[in-house]
Amino acid sequence: MITTMIFDLDGTLVQTERLKAISYARAAVVLRPELSADAGVAAFKDVVGLSRREVATALLERFGLAETAVSRMAEFNVNTPWQAYVQIRLRIYTEMLADPAMIQQNQWPHNVALLTEARRICRQTALATMSYCPQVQRVLDILGLRDQFDFVASRDDVERGKPDPEIYNLVAHQLQVAPEVCLVVEDSPAGVQAALAAGMAVVAVSTPFTRKRLHKSRLLPESRIVDDPAQLLQIVANIVEMTRS
Repeated sequence: MITTMIFDLDGTLVQTERLKAISYARAAVVLRPELSADAGVAAFKDVVGLSRREVATALLERFGLAETAVSRMAEFNVNTPWQAYVQIRLRIYTEMLADPAMIQQNQWPHNVALLTEARRICRQTALATMSYCPQVQRVLDILGLRDQFDFVASRDDVERGKPDPEIYNLVAHQLQVAPEVCLVVEDSPAGVQAALAAGMAVVAVSTPFTRKRLHKSRLLPESRIVDDPAQLLQIVANIVEMTRS
C-alpha cells in the first residue's frame, strides 16, 4: 500500500532543467560569441541528469570551449577549464533564479497538481533533489510549496548523487517507512534508477529534455512513463489502487 509519495524537483515540479540548459548555453556563448544559444540548449538534452562536472566537460568538448575557458581560470581561481565554464554558467543561473517570475513561469502545473493530490491520498510527502539547499528553499518559497513536504532532502544531505539510491534511502529512514510503501515521481533516467535501486515504485513524467532517454533506458514499463500530462493523475491513482488490492 502506497503511503508516501516522494517528488524530485528539477524537471519534475519546476522546469529547472530548461533553465539550466539556457544557462549552460548562454555561458557557452560568453566563451564563444559566434555560437548559437539554441544549439547549446539542444545539446543539454544529451547530458541532462549527469553531474555538473560531466555536463560541463561534455559541452566544453562539443563546442570547443576549452581554450577560451582556460583564459578565465585565474579570474575564478580554479584549476580546470570546466570549472571556469561552470562559474560563468552559475552567475547566469543565479541571476535567472533571482527572478521570481522566471520560476513561476517554469513550474510544471500537472506535477504540482499531483503534489496537491498526494497530500490528500497519502500520509506523507517528501522531496528528494540533487539541487543544493539554498536553491531548493528559494524555489519552494517562490512557488508556495515549502509547507507541502514532511521532509526535504537535498544534495547537501548526501555524499552520492543520483543514480545512487542514497537520497531515497535517507528519505525512507527519516520518515520511518519501508521502501515498498513509497511512490517516487521523477523525470530523468538517473532519478528513476536511484528510486528503483532503493526498492521504491516509480512513475516517470517525461519532459522534452528526458523523454527520449527515459523510453530508451527501458528502466520502467511504458505504462509507468507519462508523456501526456493529462493522464498523470489517473495513472498515479491506478498505481496507488493496485497496491491496496
